[in-house]
Amino acid sequence: MSNRPDYLNMKQGHAQDAVAEPVDFQQQSGVISHDGRKVLRNTYALLSMTLIFSGVMAAVSVAFNVPHFGLLTLVGYFALLFLVEKTKNSAMGLVSVFALTGFMGLTLGPIISFYSSLPGGSETIAMAMGTTGLIFMAMSGWVLSTGKDLSGWGKTLMVGILVAFVCSLGAFFFEIPALSLAVSAMFIMLMSGLIAYETSAILHGGETNYISATVTLYVAIYNLFLSLLQILGVMGSDD
Repeated sequence: MSNRPDYLNMKQGHAQDAVAEPVDFQQQSGVISHDGRKVLRNTYALLSMTLIFSGVMAAVSVAFNVPHFGLLTLVGYFALLFLVEKTKNSAMGLVSVFALTGFMGLTLGPIISFYSSLPGGSETIAMAMGTTGLIFMAMSGWVLSTGKDLSGWGKTLMVGILVAFVCSLGAFFFEIPALSLAVSAMFIMLMSGLIAYETSAILHGGETNYISATVTLYVAIYNLFLSLLQILGVMGSDD
């Protein structure tokens, strides 16, 4: 039997009570659903583990003085990203996520070694890490506290990231320092927006797979850290 009130047969007083009863539209529409919060919890748990694992692999890379991966970084990243996409709905997806984040940690080692060798390099790395953490907490905290639906940001972020990626290739091949710094500034803004966008997508049901969500947030954090590291490194070298 349906629990819906019978407006045709109920008495007038009861009908008025039913109409006057307040409705929790947020709960009714499922704007921020229980499932969304569950996916968010799983995402944060997996993200924490992958960041720790990636940090360990970066430390191993530094300890063994692993050389810079160059374009192999992009090849390995896209290959492992494809693997994650294919396995994200199975237990193998967890293995794929750790393979991807572990590989990215290895590629981070030579970069950290380079900045560590510069005057004040350790402070620059620590500042980049701290700023990355603050930005992540600020953007995700903003969405979590306000419940903002940022689904409209998707196309803008996609186009912006594509443009920034193409510009980064140009800066790499043509060795243009000014363009490289501009790209880093673009990535800081874009990755900050991506963190907020993905958090919103999880809460509002736009992203229901915590493995995909983890990879998106990890990539945003990774690029945010590298971009901050480059800009802070240049600023430190001017002192």
